[in-house]
Amino acid sequence: MIWKPGHYLLLALALYSLVVTLGFSLRGRQLASLRQEVGILSQKAALAPEGYVLPLPGACLPTRPENLPGAPRPYRKGISAGFVFIQGDACVPVVRGMGVVAAFGGEVVRVEGDYKEPSAEEYQRLLEAVRNGASPEQMDLLRGLEVWIRHPDGRTSVYAHLEGPYPGLKVGQRVYRGDPVGYVGSTGLMGGAPRLLFEIWEGEPDRGRFLFQGLSREELLEEAKAFFRLE
Repeated sequence: MIWKPGHYLLLALALYSLVVTLGFSLRGRQLASLRQEVGILSQKAALAPEGYVLPLPGACLPTRPENLPGAPRPYRKGISAGFVFIQGDACVPVVRGMGVVAAFGGEVVRVEGDYKEPSAEEYQRLLEAVRNGASPEQMDLLRGLEVWIRHPDGRTSVYAHLEGPYPGLKVGQRVYRGDPVGYVGSTGLMGGAPRLLFEIWEGEPDRGRFLFQGLSREELLEEAKAFFRLE
């Protein structure tokens, strides 16, 4: 049987009823244990909605090859690890200041609220430095302002090139699927068109595999539609 959020919720309610029923007859330690179990199951139900969603409400998957995971990035001899949502390839207008939401529930592990664009000279030096490949630290500079969320399934989602994070968003905060996390921008692009770079990593970003890595365009789109429940 595959457990869904509704199953966790029903079990949590059943345990809660048990707590109420036996509350007058159980010792304090036993009662506290039951209450703790109810809390854990309720948290699982809240943090594990049925599947991931795209981070731009109403958007569709990009279809241009250059905007898909695995697309080559010749300037650093690498590949893109995520989807690029940009005007004309997202099914919704992609404009500066557009809201970005959490694709799945989890814990915020990174929030960049203060980002200073490099000068033209600094940016050129960065491009020269990554000519033959970029380190995780250099990738952070290239992504501009970011928010990262670690999810209960072990994955981490990255929202990059943001104009800014959602006000009050903090590291350690719990968020749920669909909660606002930031705003579309163009940081890290030296004035490029507004866009959202959205990556999902199996573990820590830039140190493992990204979701849909190694798939052909056709395979990627088919699996991504199923993963985000777009069919």
